Amino acid sequence: MTIEYTHPSVLAGIAAGASWADPTMDPTAIDWTARRAAAAIPFPLVDGRPVNPYAPTGIRYGRNELGHWGEQQCADAIVTVEGPLGGRWLLLVERADGHGWALPGGYVDPGEDVPDAAFRELAEETGLVLSRDSELYIAMPARYVPDPRASDEAWMVTTPVRIDIGGRRVLPEVAGRDDARRAAWVPADSYHQLINHLARTYGGLVFPAHRGLLVDILAPAWTSR
Repeated sequence: MTIEYTHPSVLAGIAAGASWADPTMDPTAIDWTARRAAAAIPFPLVDGRPVNPYAPTGIRYGRNELGHWGEQQCADAIVTVEGPLGGRWLLLVERADGHGWALPGGYVDPGEDVPDAAFRELAEETGLVLSRDSELYIAMPARYVPDPRASDEAWMVTTPVRIDIGGRRVLPEVAGRDDARRAAWVPADSYHQLINHLARTYGGLVFPAHRGLLVDILAPAWTSR
């Protein structure tokens, strides 16, 4: 069965003129030359419509819960600190849309540098203001994320930016802002430790789009510096 679906929130965004929502309901009306040239991960067109390179998602046509057609580039901040008693802590936010706990991050604005986007989203969602000039950071390769809001015609690609802020006697103060319900430092010497802490402390789960990424970065061979 072929499923076509675009969430009412996207239609409302279009009606309101939201910047995050492509106004056209017909993706064949878009000039895909520039978008495909700027894509972090190449994707095909079929009959003038974009096709998720990691399809199928279960929704063949339409945008599901995403506002854009095709690839949307994001940046996610992976902020780690060594706690006062040792051990690695990772900064996460609880999403206000009910999709779970995630890395602070969001859309890369047109013309914006990826690390700038990661640092900006970090400050907007957690209140933690860091400077690229004074922090150790590494932009990792862009990767597709299996976002539950995606479709075969609208999907997300992120560039994770690792930011290590060394050891602290007191963990920096953070608070959920913007589209984050709350922010918290989570013990993360392993992915198993992280998910157990979220479950016990908050009754929470990891955002599905970030599960694979967190498994990779919290693998035993990965170190914070």
